[in-house]
Amino acid sequence: MTVLVTGSRGAVARHLIALLDERGLAVRAASSNPEGPDTIRCDLTDPSTFAAALKGVTSVFLYAEPSHIGAFAEEATGAGVEHIVLLSSSAVLAPNADESTVAKSHLDVERALTASSIRATPLRPGSFASNALAWSWSLRSGRPISLPFPGSHNDSIHEADVAEAALAVLTDPGLGGRPYTLTGPESITFAEQIDILSRVSGRPVPFRKVTREEWKEEMAEHIPAAFADSLLDWWASNDGTPVELTQAVRELTGHPARTFATWARDHADAFRA
Repeated sequence: MTVLVTGSRGAVARHLIALLDERGLAVRAASSNPEGPDTIRCDLTDPSTFAAALKGVTSVFLYAEPSHIGAFAEEATGAGVEHIVLLSSSAVLAPNADESTVAKSHLDVERALTASSIRATPLRPGSFASNALAWSWSLRSGRPISLPFPGSHNDSIHEADVAEAALAVLTDPGLGGRPYTLTGPESITFAEQIDILSRVSGRPVPFRKVTREEWKEEMAEHIPAAFADSLLDWWASNDGTPVELTQAVRELTGHPARTFATWARDHADAFRA
């Protein structure tokens, strides 16, 4: 089995590549901007890169980029790919998924793979614990973190758990071919996450409550307006309301999902002075 891992510079992909290497499985790391001789170019927005990346591949770990997913599926079919594990999002389960910028890109990819003849396994994590790394930018600049909804709940999941779930469905044929909604083990608010980061890093992590408009203006250089609105709507819907959790990580990996406190300890240096 040869596994093509797209987006190989991402946190989940890096963990997955290490796990596949430990198993002695053939891995082809791919990126739109490859670094070093061990990574090939596969730009999911450029179909001309698909054929070389997919040659001889039996399974793919795929990031959800919708712009040319039809061409990718067609090329993968021709190359003899048997299984695609998609890093999707639980946002596709929302009633308004077709209207949400966050959800629709993942939903379009899921639909394209379903329409193809290749067996597909969508992994649908909710909120990545690593989203908290964005807060480190404010801390480094000496500013408090801006939060429009400090009491909004999320199902924060460690990237290592997503990678281990991907490994499970890639290596056990009995697990593939159906979607899995992946969550962390707890419904936790942004304010609670910040409190954990403060304890783990040993330094104050201040935050201030801002309006939607203030947050959008602050993030305008980093997040497109439509994407920002989708995030804000999602956070508003979970403000003060615990989110639903699943046991999919335990089902796939044999152990409970890692807590946010575990993630914080693993990344504490990013929040230290």
